Amino acid sequence: MARGLVPFALVAALAGGPAADAAKVIIITPHWEGIRYEYGRAFEAWYEARYGEKVTVEWLDQGGTSDDVKFIRSEFAGGKDSIGIDLFWGGGIDPHIEFAKEGLYVPYRIDPAVLAAMPPTYCGVPMYDADLLWYGQALSGFGILVNHRVLRQMGLPTPRTWEDLGRPELAGWVGSADPRSSGSIHMMYEIILQAYGWDKGFQVIHRLGANIRAFPNSSSQTPKDVALGEAAVGMAIDQYALAQVAESGSDVMEFVMPTGQTVVNPDGIGILKGAPNRRVAERFIDYVMSTEGQMLLLLEPGTPGGPERFALGRMSVRPDVYEKVGPKTLTKVNPFTLPSSLRYDPKRGGLRWALVNDLIGALVIDAHDELQAAWAACRRAGMPPDVLERMCAMPVTEDEATRLATDVWKKADAKNVEIDRWTRFARAKYAQVLEMTGGPPRFQWLARTVRYTLPVALAIGMLALFAIDVLRRFGVAVALRRAG
Repeated sequence: MARGLVPFALVAALAGGPAADAAKVIIITPHWEGIRYEYGRAFEAWYEARYGEKVTVEWLDQGGTSDDVKFIRSEFAGGKDSIGIDLFWGGGIDPHIEFAKEGLYVPYRIDPAVLAAMPPTYCGVPMYDADLLWYGQALSGFGILVNHRVLRQMGLPTPRTWEDLGRPELAGWVGSADPRSSGSIHMMYEIILQAYGWDKGFQVIHRLGANIRAFPNSSSQTPKDVALGEAAVGMAIDQYALAQVAESGSDVMEFVMPTGQTVVNPDGIGILKGAPNRRVAERFIDYVMSTEGQMLLLLEPGTPGGPERFALGRMSVRPDVYEKVGPKTLTKVNPFTLPSSLRYDPKRGGLRWALVNDLIGALVIDAHDELQAAWAACRRAGMPPDVLERMCAMPVTEDEATRLATDVWKKADAKNVEIDRWTRFARAKYAQVLEMTGGPPRFQWLARTVRYTLPVALAIGMLALFAIDVLRRFGVAVALRRAG
């Protein structure tokens, strides 16, 4: 459980400070280092100034939103009243809605003036729970990070919609993390399903999935790959994408939010049932929702009231904070002045969160080699409609998926049986695509053999050379000793 632990108490202890008797709060979050550092530091200072005592923050992270959600649920399994953690922070909105329904949160009412400064909904999405079990602490935008320099050099089109990511010309040039590990990436796939509908949405997901080179676990890796030119375009959350735009320049990098096909979504925070440090947890929520806590999202590092080291570049949930910050804001987009975007259904997204992850895993990620081979064959054949239809065929309808998410996905054995069926379905249909298009190209078997055996052969060769060198040196040493 302690992987990713960053105890500020340890920092104080090493500096000689009296951390042993300090109040503390324990937070599990998928948030990156910058947010953990800046909010931990700022909350410590705010808390001591307001309450006259020191406080420490302990951060926990199991690897990503999906991993954190699984961990929290597994720890509460069996009817536990407490898991020794105070807050869950981040991961969008869907997990928080589900945790509230499952009785894993306790309510807390923030300052009425702060609550009044927040709109109750944004584009149909709740900004906080009706029973005050969780609050949206920041707003996140989801879109496509574009490297115009790479696109120009390779003569590739600039994508403006999610569907554009599946264009044949972009094969091998699209980046995405694994939605099973990243909550923000999962959100983008769910947005695609809600923007296009279940069947058309999965056609888009199959085609863009076939264009993706690899699926790293971290959502922060894709924007780095796009900036380095490893990918030309990539699915990204605004905070990571805008950081790369700021670093590389807007003439090189652009963050595209597909018009009418994306959402600006709250990133939630809630107090877990049985929180061992509940009063401090409540005060942490007070801070992150306060004017000071919200300005930390918007200001540039080094400015008064802003971050110390890291540019957070996120959007505030309070319209009044934009007025206070004015032109000094690092985040140039005020979401409350944007035209309406897609109306996202968080209840539907939350219900099928795990199922959609597993379905994309079975159809696109775990059978990625087969999907790419089928996609290449389809492109060579001129993209015949019947072949495309077979490549994108689905093993379940949306209604069937909803029924499975409601019941079967709560039973591990039954769920695994279904995932196995989906995996076999995927590999069978991709094999059928190859048959429909005349089979794989000549010598494909040789290419696959080289791809998988060459690294092993090189490793064996290096070990052999090392062994020979060791033996040679040993022989020389023995000869010298004898000569002496």
